[in-house]
Amino acid sequence: MHRSRRLVLVRHAKAEAFAASDAERALTERGRADAAELGRWLADIGIIPDAAHVSDAVRTRQTWAEVAAAAGWALTPHIDAHLYGCEEDGVLEIVRAADDAHTTLVVIGHNPTMGSLVQWLDDGEGDHTGAALTGFPTSAAAVLEFDGEWDDVAPASARLADFHVGRS
Repeated sequence: MHRSRRLVLVRHAKAEAFAASDAERALTERGRADAAELGRWLADIGIIPDAAHVSDAVRTRQTWAEVAAAAGWALTPHIDAHLYGCEEDGVLEIVRAADDAHTTLVVIGHNPTMGSLVQWLDDGEGDHTGAALTGFPTSAAAVLEFDGEWDDVAPASARLADFHVGRS
């Protein structure tokens, strides 16, 4: 039985320019506020994830914390070192391996991968395709919908149902 699924791809919020390493860059005050606004928007459109994968970088983990708190999600995400620095096919492997009992999956990662993956998966039929193609800035979220199992996700297989950039 094929079920309707939602994949929410998120780019981390605004981070400080420098830290001891790139992975240790923390969110700025603006980044925290933008991530919280994004979380409120996701709650407003009815996103309640059953699973989440978050890069192990400080800024992505902090983005998750702010988004989840503002959205009212109690879910504990899978912190995934593979998401830091991987390309589109690496994120796609994670998505395809999701448990088919889950209907909504959130992935928080980095650009250019997240923005490119949205373009790669989008079938061009959604109302928000143009907005997503103009860029995928910090605190951006793309909500993709498709029918099938998680391992059915492939290029041009999902409709871009919604797109938003969290700005406080």
